[in-house]
Amino acid sequence: MGSSGAVPAYGRFPSAQLIEIQNKHFLVDCGEGTQMQLMQYDCPIHRINHIFISHLHGDHYLGLMGLLFTLHLNHRVNDLHLYSHHGLDEIIIAQLKYSNSALRFKLIFHMLNPGVHEILYEDNQLTVEGIPLRHKLDCTGFLFREKQKPRRIDKDRLPQDLTLQQIAALKTGADVEDESGKIRYKNTDLTLSPRKSRSYAYCSDTAFDENLVNIIQHIDVLYHEATFMEREKDKAVETLHSTAAEAATIAKHANVGKLLLGHFSARYKELEPLLDEARVVFSNCYLACEGNTFTIDE
Repeated sequence: MGSSGAVPAYGRFPSAQLIEIQNKHFLVDCGEGTQMQLMQYDCPIHRINHIFISHLHGDHYLGLMGLLFTLHLNHRVNDLHLYSHHGLDEIIIAQLKYSNSALRFKLIFHMLNPGVHEILYEDNQLTVEGIPLRHKLDCTGFLFREKQKPRRIDKDRLPQDLTLQQIAALKTGADVEDESGKIRYKNTDLTLSPRKSRSYAYCSDTAFDENLVNIIQHIDVLYHEATFMEREKDKAVETLHSTAAEAATIAKHANVGKLLLGHFSARYKELEPLLDEARVVFSNCYLACEGNTFTIDE
């Protein structure tokens, strides 16, 4: 939804991403104009039940109130979970108070713990972990991991006399037994290996931090901010941001599958030089620009 740094520039919007995993939709950061971008790209905003805000610099959350009011006006009734560092709850409550407004749906706040690597969300299919980042404000990245998937039934080899319960047991890896406990069918004879469990990490504003490497080892896709080029590295150090080459260095050391770059400074109209700089270090990287969709194969 947005790839720009502190301010919108050259048609680039502030930070926001929509992540879909097994028909669940998660919004990560919500910079100014996010709801317009969601509509522009025909995204199912009413299916978003969890919003993760990395930190409370405005370019990462100033689009949130507009989105909340639109959901309200469109008669949303389902609970909405917000994950953020302390303060977002006060910001939202103040705006609702002084606009004399009450949302039709319930907001459930989940406070992030600064500097802590922890599980923030979990269901039967996936977990979302909080990743500590180094920035001027408390800042957290988010790591999405699918859990082990069930084994797949080999329909060409499946006997016709099995019950639904036995088929369900096969998916868990169990064998099919007869009434005496003797194995009738071995699991491996009737099933295929599970589909791949995928992983994605979102690392927003952060200085270069090798502590990330151990947390994100071997993930499929890493999004890492690349606010500056190496020639402005002193500015990156001053503002606790990263260069494109530093983002690529993290990706290389962590042995990730693919690197996405974003959060570009408004000083760069053309982004190809940042991509070129990163590819010198880590070749499989791309610009995460507005409207781009990246799919992780199973």
